[in-house]
Amino acid sequence: MEVILLQDVEKLGLRGDVVDVARGYARNYLLPRRLAETATPARVTELRRVDAERAKHEARTSEQAHEIAELLGKTVLRFEVKAGPTGSLFGSVTPSDVADELWRARKVRVDRRKVAIDPIKRIGRFMVPIELFQDVHVEVKTLVVPEGGELPPEEELAALEAAESEAAAAAEAEARAVHEDAESVIAELIEVEQEAEPEAEAAAEGAPVPDAAEGDPSDDPADDEDEAPAAPSAPAAE
Repeated sequence: MEVILLQDVEKLGLRGDVVDVARGYARNYLLPRRLAETATPARVTELRRVDAERAKHEARTSEQAHEIAELLGKTVLRFEVKAGPTGSLFGSVTPSDVADELWRARKVRVDRRKVAIDPIKRIGRFMVPIELFQDVHVEVKTLVVPEGGELPPEEELAALEAAESEAAAAAEAEARAVHEDAESVIAELIEVEQEAEPEAEAAAEGAPVPDAAEGDPSDDPADDEDEAPAAPSAPAAE
């Protein structure tokens, strides 16, 4: 079925894209999480109308691209987002967010696929590279600011990121240690089960289980004497 993406979805598409997906994937994942909506003919028509309107403000020649690059070079985008105490975002700033903000702030339409960033997941100051036309590029200064606050100095941002990296590394090491301990316990259990299998099979068949300390009953000397051949008798006297 066809859906309209309401958010950028990795390996599927960007916000506003009309994509064809499996019905179960849409019903069980995309729609309940508000990542997409059903692509009705009316909504698709509306999206195409808006995109066509914005396309009038997109660079169509190298000269137009250079003019837009000069404008965007003086532009500072600002995103206020929810963030944790270490600067990690509760979400991300995506190429679609950048393209939408450029339209809102400057009424300039850029192709979201030409916004060359991975989703931004931390507060900070960023230079976002954008391709406006063939061989025409610009970097747009972008501030990702904690909601209701301001950006701390670069030194503090670096310290926050380093602290989070250390915490993540420690958590990963702890998880790896727990995993290795679990694997060790499982290996020991498997070894015990393998050692117990012969005894269990013998018990199930009703056969006595040989004791390594007593040795194999078949090696009993008494049995050997019982089974030894009798000595030949002397010939009878004539």
